[in-house]
Amino acid sequence: MSYRLQRMPVAAPSVLFSARVLSVILALLTAAAVLALSGKDPIALGGKVLSSTFGSRFGLEDLGLLFSPLLYCGLAVAVGLRIGAWNIGAEGQFNLGAFAATGVALFVPGPAWLLVPLMALAGMAGGALWILIPTLAKAYADVSELITTLLMNFVALLLVYWVATGPWLDPSGMALATTARLSVSVPYVWGIVHWGLPVALMLAVGLAVMFAYTRWGYEVRIGGANPGAAAYAGMPVQRHLILVMLMSGAIAGLGGMMEVAGTVGRLQGGISNNYGYLGIMVAVLARAAPLGVIATAFFMAVILNGGIVLQSQGLTTHTVLAITGLILFYAAIADEVARYKLIPTTGKVTPKGAR
Repeated sequence: MSYRLQRMPVAAPSVLFSARVLSVILALLTAAAVLALSGKDPIALGGKVLSSTFGSRFGLEDLGLLFSPLLYCGLAVAVGLRIGAWNIGAEGQFNLGAFAATGVALFVPGPAWLLVPLMALAGMAGGALWILIPTLAKAYADVSELITTLLMNFVALLLVYWVATGPWLDPSGMALATTARLSVSVPYVWGIVHWGLPVALMLAVGLAVMFAYTRWGYEVRIGGANPGAAAYAGMPVQRHLILVMLMSGAIAGLGGMMEVAGTVGRLQGGISNNYGYLGIMVAVLARAAPLGVIATAFFMAVILNGGIVLQSQGLTTHTVLAITGLILFYAAIADEVARYKLIPTTGKVTPKGAR
């Protein structure tokens, strides 16, 4: 019996999961081979990364601080993907959330128990506002959200740099290019890990339940898979698109608020640390599944935390970016390969010369 390769419309979830795991392993093996060729010991480096991350409370706390913003940004991108929208602007929405929350902390008087929720609302409003124009352009003029959300990132970054070095610059002169330290902060839950992490985990579980067990979540999934069929069935695809994209921006903005009020304590340029862009990889590796985002965000946090060890061994931060790029590259290949299946050819072979 002979076989032929057949590209299937979809791949089985188990096959896709196995392909994703294999892609990550291959990316790490490729990075290890490159390090070995450059004279480094990849096994020793890997051991140091694991021991520094999981071998001490300090490493675990640092891991938690990286895990939290990656969760928010990964969830923001994943939510948009549920309806087929690519929110490449989580970086800008994260910054706007931090900006709006800082404004509340600096200029609104009140006790901490009141200001922290107000900062959270302001952060979500800032993120949603920053994706509003791309959302309306997508919904009513079919303008690509890939371009509009990406371009909005640069405006947000420049805005944060401007206020941190100009109007909101720390008047005490104790710090350069930052605002004054915020008078309120998100409470700690373990060591220096604040409540931003548990909130992000609860948010991921809530989104998973909402998308899997509510009518709204079902309509969003159908609208993302086949907008034409969803509209024909009477589903308000346009309304769902607007709501989902605004929700996506609000989640990224909440992440920015947690970062400025829980981790950093003041607004400064570069506060996002590329979390918005890394969130794209987190969401893609998780296939836009909110619970999957938890696993992939944790994995990315381990890689970022390991970057500190790599830098101490004479490697640059570009090494970590190269590894993350390899993972995404191999994951894209794995997704395509997973769609192919060996199909037996059952047709009869006609003898040569026969009619």
